[in-house]
Amino acid sequence: MSTTQQLAAITQKTERLIELCAALQQENDLLKAESDRLEAAVVDGKTRVVELEERLRVLKVAKSFSGGEEKSLDMKKKINEFVQEIDKCIVLLKK
Repeated sequence: MSTTQQLAAITQKTERLIELCAALQQENDLLKAESDRLEAAVVDGKTRVVELEERLRVLKVAKSFSGGEEKSLDMKKKINEFVQEIDKCIVLLKK
């Protein structure tokens, strides 16, 4: 094989590598965009979960107001827990 042929083969292989590199870079960019989109979806999902958990907690408290004697005791317990949590917050704010 002559030097010219070897140089042509090397040039051809180099061009192919450059094409592959460009294709891989494009694929990498697409994957990064997809990753960003999925991360945003996860954050939105976590926010939604927190909101739904808060709504569930409020609904449980509201339901406990409409119950009988047993529910009344449960509500008093919840109120006491809230008061204790508020007291802890006040202590932290005073520091």
